Amino acid sequence: MAAAVAAVAAATTAEDEARLLRLEEQAEHGGGGAWDYLCLARRLRARRPAHVLRVGLALLNNASARSGLASEQWTLYEQVATAAMDCQRLDVAKDCIGVLSKQFPDSTRVARLEALLFEAKSEWAEAERAYTQILEINPFDQIVHKRKIAIAKAQGNMSLAIGYLNKYLELFMADHDAWRELAETYVSLQMYKQAAFCYEELILSQPTIPLYHIAYAEVLYTMGGLENLQTAKKYYASTIQLTGGKNTRALFGVCLCTSAINQLTKGRNKEEEGSELQRLAAEVLLNNYKQQAPSKGAPLSAACLKEHETQLIPTSSTHSECPDSIDS
Repeated sequence: MAAAVAAVAAATTAEDEARLLRLEEQAEHGGGGAWDYLCLARRLRARRPAHVLRVGLALLNNASARSGLASEQWTLYEQVATAAMDCQRLDVAKDCIGVLSKQFPDSTRVARLEALLFEAKSEWAEAERAYTQILEINPFDQIVHKRKIAIAKAQGNMSLAIGYLNKYLELFMADHDAWRELAETYVSLQMYKQAAFCYEELILSQPTIPLYHIAYAEVLYTMGGLENLQTAKKYYASTIQLTGGKNTRALFGVCLCTSAINQLTKGRNKEEEGSELQRLAAEVLLNNYKQQAPSKGAPLSAACLKEHETQLIPTSSTHSECPDSIDS
Protein backbone atom coordinates (compact mmCIF):
# COMPACT_ATOMS: atom_id res chain seq x y z
CA MET A 1 0.00 0.00 0.00
CA ALA A 2 2.77 2.42 0.96
CA ALA A 3 4.65 1.63 -2.26
CA ALA A 4 1.52 2.33 -4.31
CA VAL A 5 1.00 5.68 -2.58
CA ALA A 6 4.65 6.61 -3.18
CA ALA A 7 4.34 5.66 -6.87
CA VAL A 8 1.24 7.83 -7.29
CA ALA A 9 2.96 10.75 -5.54
CA ALA A 10 6.03 10.41 -7.77
CA ALA A 11 3.86 10.30 -10.90
CA THR A 12 1.95 13.40 -9.77
CA THR A 13 5.19 15.26 -9.09
CA ALA A 14 6.56 14.33 -12.52
CA GLU A 15 3.37 15.55 -14.19
CA ASP A 16 3.49 18.84 -12.27
CA GLU A 17 7.14 19.40 -13.21
CA ALA A 18 6.40 18.69 -16.89
CA ARG A 19 3.49 21.13 -16.75
CA LEU A 20 5.72 23.73 -15.10
CA LEU A 21 8.22 23.51 -17.96
CA ARG A 22 5.44 23.79 -20.56
CA LEU A 23 3.96 26.85 -18.85
CA GLU A 24 7.40 28.39 -18.47
CA GLU A 25 8.15 28.13 -22.19
CA GLN A 26 4.67 29.37 -23.05
CA ALA A 27 4.86 32.37 -20.69
CA GLU A 28 8.34 33.41 -21.81
CA HIS A 29 7.28 33.39 -25.46
CA GLY A 30 4.18 35.49 -24.91
CA GLY A 31 1.73 32.61 -25.09
CA GLY A 32 -0.06 33.45 -21.85
CA GLY A 33 -0.31 31.38 -18.69
CA ALA A 34 2.15 33.58 -16.80
CA TRP A 35 0.15 33.66 -13.57
CA ASP A 36 -0.54 29.92 -13.74
CA TYR A 37 3.19 29.36 -14.13
CA LEU A 38 4.05 31.52 -11.12
CA CYS A 39 1.39 29.87 -8.96
CA LEU A 40 2.63 26.40 -9.89
CA ALA A 41 6.25 27.40 -9.24
CA ARG A 42 5.24 28.54 -5.74
CA ARG A 43 3.26 25.39 -5.04
CA LEU A 44 6.11 23.12 -6.15
CA ARG A 45 8.67 25.37 -4.43
CA ALA A 46 10.60 25.24 -7.68
CA ARG A 47 13.71 27.40 -7.51
CA ARG A 48 13.85 28.89 -11.00
CA PRO A 49 14.66 32.52 -10.14
CA ALA A 50 15.72 33.76 -13.58
CA HIS A 51 12.50 32.55 -15.21
CA VAL A 52 10.30 33.69 -12.32
CA LEU A 53 11.94 37.12 -12.41
CA ARG A 54 11.35 37.60 -16.15
CA VAL A 55 7.76 36.36 -16.11
CA GLY A 56 6.91 38.10 -12.84
CA LEU A 57 8.37 41.46 -13.91
CA ALA A 58 6.40 41.31 -17.14
CA LEU A 59 3.21 40.95 -15.12
CA LEU A 60 4.12 43.71 -12.66
CA ASN A 61 4.96 46.10 -15.49
CA ASN A 62 1.59 45.43 -17.13
CA ALA A 63 -0.78 47.68 -15.16
CA SER A 64 -3.98 46.01 -16.37
CA ALA A 65 -2.69 42.49 -15.72
CA ARG A 66 -1.43 43.52 -12.29
CA SER A 67 -4.71 45.13 -11.26
CA GLY A 68 -6.55 42.03 -12.48
CA LEU A 69 -4.78 40.01 -9.80
CA ALA A 70 -6.41 42.13 -7.08
CA SER A 71 -5.01 41.17 -3.64
CA GLU A 72 -2.85 38.44 -5.15
CA GLN A 73 -0.57 41.07 -6.66
CA TRP A 74 1.13 41.38 -3.25
CA THR A 75 2.06 37.71 -3.42
CA LEU A 76 3.53 38.42 -6.85
CA TYR A 77 5.62 41.30 -5.48
CA GLU A 78 6.99 38.97 -2.80
CA GLN A 79 7.76 36.22 -5.31
CA VAL A 80 9.53 38.60 -7.67
CA ALA A 81 11.51 40.17 -4.79
CA THR A 82 12.79 36.75 -3.71
CA ALA A 83 13.70 35.76 -7.27
CA ALA A 84 15.45 39.11 -7.79
CA MET A 85 17.62 38.54 -4.72
CA ASP A 86 18.55 35.10 -6.03
CA CYS A 87 19.59 36.74 -9.32
CA GLN A 88 21.41 39.60 -7.56
CA ARG A 89 18.97 42.11 -9.06
CA LEU A 90 18.94 43.97 -5.77
CA ASP A 91 17.46 47.10 -7.32
CA VAL A 92 14.36 45.17 -8.36
CA ALA A 93 14.15 43.47 -4.97
CA LYS A 94 14.40 46.82 -3.18
CA ASP A 95 11.60 48.32 -5.29
CA CYS A 96 9.29 45.34 -4.67
CA ILE A 97 9.98 45.32 -0.94
CA GLY A 98 9.40 49.08 -0.81
CA VAL A 99 5.93 48.64 -2.35
CA LEU A 100 5.11 45.88 0.13
CA SER A 101 6.42 47.91 3.07
CA LYS A 102 4.10 50.81 2.21
CA GLN A 103 1.14 48.46 1.83
CA PHE A 104 1.90 46.43 4.99
CA PRO A 105 4.00 48.65 7.28
CA ASP A 106 3.87 46.36 10.33
CA SER A 107 4.13 43.02 8.57
CA THR A 108 6.61 40.44 9.91
CA ARG A 109 6.62 38.84 6.48
CA VAL A 110 7.85 42.06 4.89
CA ALA A 111 10.36 42.51 7.70
CA ARG A 112 11.81 39.10 6.81
CA LEU A 113 12.16 40.21 3.20
CA GLU A 114 13.98 43.37 4.30
CA ALA A 115 16.37 41.24 6.37
CA LEU A 116 16.91 38.93 3.39
CA LEU A 117 17.86 41.96 1.32
CA PHE A 118 20.52 42.82 3.92
CA GLU A 119 21.79 39.26 3.55
CA ALA A 120 21.89 39.56 -0.23
CA LYS A 121 24.05 42.67 0.21
CA SER A 122 26.30 40.80 2.69
CA GLU A 123 25.36 43.33 5.35
CA TRP A 124 25.45 40.69 8.06
CA ALA A 125 25.21 42.93 11.13
CA GLU A 126 22.10 44.69 9.78
CA ALA A 127 20.51 41.37 8.86
CA GLU A 128 21.26 39.94 12.31
CA ARG A 129 19.77 43.03 13.94
CA ALA A 130 16.62 42.80 11.81
CA TYR A 131 16.12 39.13 12.62
CA THR A 132 16.67 39.76 16.33
CA GLN A 133 13.92 42.38 16.28
CA ILE A 134 11.54 39.92 14.63
CA LEU A 135 12.32 37.27 17.26
CA GLU A 136 11.60 39.76 20.05
CA ILE A 137 8.05 39.90 18.72
CA ASN A 138 7.76 36.20 17.86
CA PRO A 139 10.41 33.97 19.49
CA PHE A 140 9.03 30.91 17.67
CA ASP A 141 9.54 32.13 14.10
CA GLN A 142 11.24 29.08 12.55
CA ILE A 143 12.21 30.85 9.34
CA VAL A 144 14.05 33.60 11.20
CA HIS A 145 15.90 31.13 13.42
CA LYS A 146 17.05 29.28 10.29
CA ARG A 147 18.17 32.53 8.64
CA LYS A 148 20.35 33.33 11.66
CA ILE A 149 21.99 29.92 11.30
CA ALA A 150 22.53 30.61 7.61
CA ILE A 151 24.15 33.97 8.37
CA ALA A 152 26.60 32.36 10.80
CA LYS A 153 27.52 29.74 8.19
CA ALA A 154 27.86 32.34 5.44
CA GLN A 155 30.43 34.14 7.58
CA GLY A 156 32.26 30.89 8.30
CA ASN A 157 31.49 31.12 12.02
CA MET A 158 30.72 27.45 12.63
CA SER A 159 30.83 27.75 16.42
CA LEU A 160 28.10 30.39 16.29
CA ALA A 161 26.13 28.26 13.82
CA ILE A 162 26.30 25.33 16.26
CA GLY A 163 25.06 27.59 19.06
CA TYR A 164 22.12 28.77 16.96
CA LEU A 165 21.31 25.21 15.87
CA ASN A 166 21.25 24.01 19.47
CA LYS A 167 18.97 26.89 20.47
CA TYR A 168 16.73 26.12 17.50
CA LEU A 169 16.49 22.44 18.46
CA GLU A 170 15.55 23.37 22.02
CA LEU A 171 12.44 24.94 20.50
CA PHE A 172 11.83 22.58 17.58
CA MET A 173 13.13 19.17 18.65
CA ALA A 174 11.24 17.30 15.92
CA ASP A 175 13.05 19.01 13.03
CA HIS A 176 15.03 16.11 11.57
CA ASP A 177 16.76 18.28 8.97
CA ALA A 178 18.14 20.49 11.73
CA TRP A 179 19.47 17.48 13.66
CA ARG A 180 21.18 16.25 10.51
CA GLU A 181 22.65 19.69 9.76
CA LEU A 182 23.98 19.91 13.31
CA ALA A 183 25.52 16.44 13.00
CA GLU A 184 27.22 17.31 9.71
CA THR A 185 28.52 20.55 11.20
CA TYR A 186 30.00 18.67 14.13
CA VAL A 187 31.64 16.20 11.72
CA SER A 188 33.17 19.07 9.75
CA LEU A 189 34.76 20.26 13.01
CA GLN A 190 35.82 16.70 13.96
CA MET A 191 33.54 16.78 17.00
CA TYR A 192 32.55 13.16 16.55
CA LYS A 193 31.01 12.45 19.96
CA GLN A 194 28.58 15.32 19.50
CA ALA A 195 27.81 14.18 15.94
CA ALA A 196 27.14 10.64 17.19
CA PHE A 197 24.61 12.02 19.69
CA CYS A 198 22.75 13.81 16.88
CA TYR A 199 22.57 10.66 14.76
CA GLU A 200 21.33 8.70 17.79
CA GLU A 201 18.47 11.19 18.10
CA LEU A 202 17.68 10.80 14.40
CA ILE A 203 17.69 7.02 14.58
CA LEU A 204 15.41 7.06 17.62
CA SER A 205 12.90 9.29 15.84
CA GLN A 206 13.17 7.70 12.37
CA PRO A 207 14.59 4.19 12.79
CA THR A 208 13.85 2.99 9.23
CA ILE A 209 15.95 5.56 7.34
CA PRO A 210 19.21 3.93 6.19
CA LEU A 211 21.01 7.25 5.77
CA TYR A 212 21.03 7.85 9.52
CA HIS A 213 22.27 4.34 10.30
CA ILE A 214 25.22 4.52 7.92
CA ALA A 215 26.13 8.07 8.97
CA TYR A 216 26.15 6.97 12.61
CA ALA A 217 28.24 3.91 11.74
CA GLU A 218 30.79 6.03 9.88
CA VAL A 219 31.15 8.43 12.79
CA LEU A 220 31.73 5.52 15.19
CA TYR A 221 34.21 3.90 12.79
CA THR A 222 36.11 7.19 12.58
CA MET A 223 36.22 7.47 16.37
CA GLY A 224 37.71 3.98 16.59
CA GLY A 225 38.15 1.77 19.64
CA LEU A 226 36.79 -1.74 20.09
CA GLU A 227 33.37 -0.77 21.47
CA ASN A 228 32.78 1.88 18.80
CA LEU A 229 33.86 -0.51 16.04
CA GLN A 230 31.52 -3.23 17.28
CA THR A 231 28.62 -0.79 17.40
CA ALA A 232 29.54 0.63 13.98
CA LYS A 233 29.46 -2.88 12.52
CA LYS A 234 25.92 -3.39 13.86
CA TYR A 235 24.72 -0.18 12.24
CA TYR A 236 26.43 -1.00 8.96
CA ALA A 237 24.57 -4.32 9.13
CA SER A 238 21.25 -2.60 9.85
CA THR A 239 21.86 -0.33 6.83
CA ILE A 240 22.38 -3.43 4.69
CA GLN A 241 19.16 -4.91 6.00
CA LEU A 242 17.16 -1.72 5.43
CA THR A 243 18.45 -1.40 1.84
CA GLY A 244 18.01 -5.04 0.88
CA GLY A 245 21.75 -5.65 0.67
CA LYS A 246 22.30 -2.92 -1.93
CA ASN A 247 24.35 -0.34 -0.06
CA THR A 248 27.98 -0.72 -1.13
CA ARG A 249 29.36 1.59 1.55
CA ALA A 250 27.66 -0.47 4.25
CA LEU A 251 29.00 -3.71 2.76
CA PHE A 252 32.54 -2.33 2.80
CA GLY A 253 31.91 -0.98 6.30
CA VAL A 254 31.08 -4.44 7.65
CA CYS A 255 34.28 -5.86 6.14
CA LEU A 256 36.48 -3.03 7.40
CA CYS A 257 34.96 -3.08 10.89
CA THR A 258 35.50 -6.85 11.11
CA SER A 259 39.10 -6.44 10.01
CA ALA A 260 39.75 -3.65 12.54
CA ILE A 261 38.09 -5.60 15.35
CA ASN A 262 40.19 -8.68 14.58
CA GLN A 263 43.34 -6.57 14.63
CA LEU A 264 42.45 -5.13 18.02
CA THR A 265 41.51 -8.50 19.54
CA LYS A 266 44.20 -10.41 17.61
CA GLY A 267 41.54 -12.86 16.46
CA ARG A 268 40.31 -13.70 19.98
CA ASN A 269 36.64 -14.43 20.60
CA LYS A 270 35.61 -14.46 16.96
CA GLU A 271 31.87 -14.78 16.63
CA GLU A 272 30.54 -17.16 13.99
CA GLU A 273 27.71 -14.76 13.23
CA GLY A 274 30.17 -11.95 12.60
CA SER A 275 32.32 -14.13 10.36
CA GLU A 276 29.30 -15.21 8.36
CA LEU A 277 28.17 -11.61 7.92
CA GLN A 278 31.65 -10.67 6.79
CA ARG A 279 31.76 -13.54 4.30
CA LEU A 280 28.35 -12.66 2.84
CA ALA A 281 29.24 -8.96 2.55
CA ALA A 282 32.42 -9.84 0.65
CA GLU A 283 30.48 -12.14 -1.68
CA VAL A 284 27.92 -9.47 -2.44
CA LEU A 285 30.62 -6.89 -3.14
CA LEU A 286 32.44 -9.19 -5.53
CA ASN A 287 29.28 -10.17 -7.37
CA ASN A 288 28.22 -6.54 -7.68
CA TYR A 289 31.57 -5.59 -9.17
CA LYS A 290 31.49 -8.59 -11.49
CA GLN A 291 28.09 -7.53 -12.83
CA GLN A 292 28.74 -3.79 -13.10
CA ALA A 293 32.46 -3.66 -13.94
CA PRO A 294 33.53 -7.16 -15.00
CA SER A 295 36.83 -6.07 -16.53
CA LYS A 296 38.33 -4.57 -13.38
CA GLY A 297 35.73 -4.32 -10.62
CA ALA A 298 36.12 -7.76 -9.03
CA PRO A 299 39.95 -7.74 -8.95
CA LEU A 300 39.92 -4.23 -7.50
CA SER A 301 37.39 -5.21 -4.84
CA ALA A 302 39.28 -8.37 -3.95
CA ALA A 303 42.57 -6.51 -3.66
CA CYS A 304 41.02 -3.83 -1.45
CA LEU A 305 39.47 -6.38 0.89
CA LYS A 306 42.55 -8.61 1.01
CA GLU A 307 44.64 -5.61 1.98
CA HIS A 308 42.73 -5.48 5.26
CA GLU A 309 42.35 -9.20 5.88
CA THR A 310 43.21 -12.06 3.54
CA GLN A 311 40.50 -14.30 4.96
CA LEU A 312 37.75 -11.91 3.87
CA ILE A 313 37.48 -13.39 0.37
CA PRO A 314 36.39 -17.01 0.37
CA THR A 315 37.50 -19.21 -2.50
CA SER A 316 33.91 -19.81 -3.58
CA SER A 317 32.88 -16.14 -3.52
CA THR A 318 33.13 -15.62 -7.25
CA HIS A 319 30.61 -18.43 -7.81
CA SER A 320 28.05 -17.47 -5.18
CA GLU A 321 24.79 -15.70 -5.83
CA CYS A 322 24.08 -12.24 -4.47
CA PRO A 323 21.59 -12.51 -1.57
CA ASP A 324 18.63 -10.16 -1.41
CA SER A 325 19.63 -8.93 2.03
CA ILE A 326 22.06 -9.53 4.85
CA ASP A 327 20.83 -9.72 8.40
CA SER A 328 22.89 -8.83 11.38
